[in-house]
Amino acid sequence: MDELTKNKVWELLAAGLDRAAAARSLGMYPGAVFKLESETGGVRPRPRCRSDLVLSLEEREEISRGIVEGISFRELAQRLGRAPSTISREVARNGGRDRYRATLADARAWKRARRPKARKFHTCPRLKKKVEERLGDLYSPRQISAWLARTYPTRPEMQVSHETIYQCLYVQGRGGLRRELHQALRIGRAIRKPLKRSSVNKRTSRIPEMVMISERPAEIEDRAVPGHWEGDLIEGRRGTFIGTLVERQTRFVMLMKLEGHTADEVLRAMKRRIRTLPSVLQGSVTWDQGNEMARHREFTIATGMQVYFCDPASPWQRGSNENTNGLLRQYFPKGSDLSVHSQVDLNRVARSLNTRPRETLEWMTPLEKVRELVR
Repeated sequence: MDELTKNKVWELLAAGLDRAAAARSLGMYPGAVFKLESETGGVRPRPRCRSDLVLSLEEREEISRGIVEGISFRELAQRLGRAPSTISREVARNGGRDRYRATLADARAWKRARRPKARKFHTCPRLKKKVEERLGDLYSPRQISAWLARTYPTRPEMQVSHETIYQCLYVQGRGGLRRELHQALRIGRAIRKPLKRSSVNKRTSRIPEMVMISERPAEIEDRAVPGHWEGDLIEGRRGTFIGTLVERQTRFVMLMKLEGHTADEVLRAMKRRIRTLPSVLQGSVTWDQGNEMARHREFTIATGMQVYFCDPASPWQRGSNENTNGLLRQYFPKGSDLSVHSQVDLNRVARSLNTRPRETLEWMTPLEKVRELVR
């Protein structure tokens, strides 16, 4: 990948596109974009700048033309406003008068100008040790930077910015810190992901007429009244899904076999399951803003159960359901094909959970709590 293409990739990523979109716009494979990001930890390298003190390509071309014309180094130096010794050394280190070529000389000078700068962690092993210790204690880089400044206020060699810590973890070749320490970061990634990218690519809900969770009555919130459910989908390999419903007061679980995760399929499965419930358990459903609930109005008309929607990226607003989905992974591991399980299999798993004693129910089972309600 040439430098021009690399710059275009970085510009597209900075504009908020993800790898796949950036690759498509440039006619590349997403793997090529990932390779570019992984080489630098997702951090765009700073562009190199040429100092005004060194000879430019235009000046070297003037030197080359002057050599052809037979002009002396002193006269060339006067033309360029440089010292004669500068011109003399430039020509001598690039083959002399007979072999001097401006473009080759400029390329060699650009290459020689690269200087491997010693990182602060290389020059101060004690600082490196302190940073690694705090990363091992799960401090964030910002917390480490603040802790160092407070602990060593009069020792600048023992202070470092959080950005330096991040770059030493993310960027290959920068060294100083062990690469595996990136696992101690909150996100655990080895590649930096710009915030702008996540916000630009974030899908906005297209579900019409949503009733938000903030409008949910207080008796639902404090679990005082039974019959209010939390729902979600768990995903398996090759786009296979299982629908989950958890009753908030009793933690009673129902599972739904799905042939897909379209709004039509979820509506059909939910209506079939809800209709098997006694009326005391037909209160409401709280769901996230997944498009599988786009037909929620039809569900409410068919069952009389209001659907409430959580705020974006707020799984704790369906805490019972999230906890249950975690328990279900004992039966349906991540990456497994969920389509192989029949509704009979799902009922068997649900019964296993519903007959398991719960501390939140004072060691009663969800099934026992439901039976108390429907006597």
